[in-house]
Amino acid sequence: MEKMLMMAEQGGHYCSKKTDNLCDDCCCQESGRLTRIRCIMRGLDLKTYIFLFTVIPLFILGMYLHGQKISYFLRPLWEKQPKPFHQIPHYYNENVTMENLCRLHRWGVRDYPRRVYDAVLFSNEVDLLTVRWKELYPYITQFVLLESNSTFSGLPKPLVFAANRHQFKFVEPRLTYGTIAGRFKRGENPFVEEAYQRVALDQLLRIADITDDDLLIMSDVDEIPSRHTINLLRWCDGIPPVLHLQLRNYLYSFEFHVDDKSWRASVHRYQSGKTRYAHYRQTDDLLADAGWHCSFCFCHISDFIFKMKAYSHNDRVRFPHLLNPKRIQKVICSGDDLFDMIPEEYTFKEIIGKLGPVPHSYSAVHLPSYLLENAENYKYLLPGNCIRERG
Repeated sequence: MEKMLMMAEQGGHYCSKKTDNLCDDCCCQESGRLTRIRCIMRGLDLKTYIFLFTVIPLFILGMYLHGQKISYFLRPLWEKQPKPFHQIPHYYNENVTMENLCRLHRWGVRDYPRRVYDAVLFSNEVDLLTVRWKELYPYITQFVLLESNSTFSGLPKPLVFAANRHQFKFVEPRLTYGTIAGRFKRGENPFVEEAYQRVALDQLLRIADITDDDLLIMSDVDEIPSRHTINLLRWCDGIPPVLHLQLRNYLYSFEFHVDDKSWRASVHRYQSGKTRYAHYRQTDDLLADAGWHCSFCFCHISDFIFKMKAYSHNDRVRFPHLLNPKRIQKVICSGDDLFDMIPEEYTFKEIIGKLGPVPHSYSAVHLPSYLLENAENYKYLLPGNCIRERG
């Protein structure tokens, strides 16, 4: 009691609680002048301060800047590799008869060829659409194209095909063209809008008078089946009802051959009420070496920027500097990734093997014939011509 009175007279504080805890003792003695947090911090050493105020903030910053890369690199830990395709060997030589080609595939040969429909959703790939339709023209019964005034990500876009329709007079007698109004639901998953447009394409196919057992090509504009592949499938009997096409995968032009793993393109023997236009895996059968997939193959830098913001994976544009035109031009010439991403693979071996830029290829053998016949107009698609126009 005497001690308490003495401390009160001196303006001090007294704690009657007995404790061995330094912080509790300190805060009890200095309550009103020192918060508990400051008391805790008083007991930390220099290494702890460095960890709290340097290491942890740097870790958070690193996750913000490179979290997507880390996630893709660790993909083998959280996502299993898909079931392997049943690959069908592909035989072709221009001097071999169709009867023999069908027999090599263990198929029969028909008395007359099937009708073939080529159906696409169109955004802004005018040059690639020209190359595609010129490649397939001899064997297509009806070209079906659907265009929207909205991108998959909900951005407004002009009707590019309508504005350039005069360039496609060669298909006009066999063209079924349709438009669909966008829903413009910003913030919605882009794959919802994509699915909405693909359903509309089903309706357009019925307007184009597709019937049972006609062949239907389902692929994006930049996924181009080879002419001889489609001719083979229209003449051979006993082909699978659904068949995916293995395409050579190119990036920016036919100079950067990424791999041969593009598989989303498919050919269907149409069945009323059952066949639905889709862009995902629909069967295990995959026909080898059946064409080309040229991704982000544009002449103008502005088209690169537009697609990066417009297509279903626009969430990959995480920072504004990725859209810088000078950066994009440099990436196109080096073969690096536009989105500065880790390769999308399912094993660490494949991921590590694909790190870095895509190697340059100087082969222009076995490309679409129209492209080579008009090389001066499409020089940017051929090896050795990486500089793009700014417009």
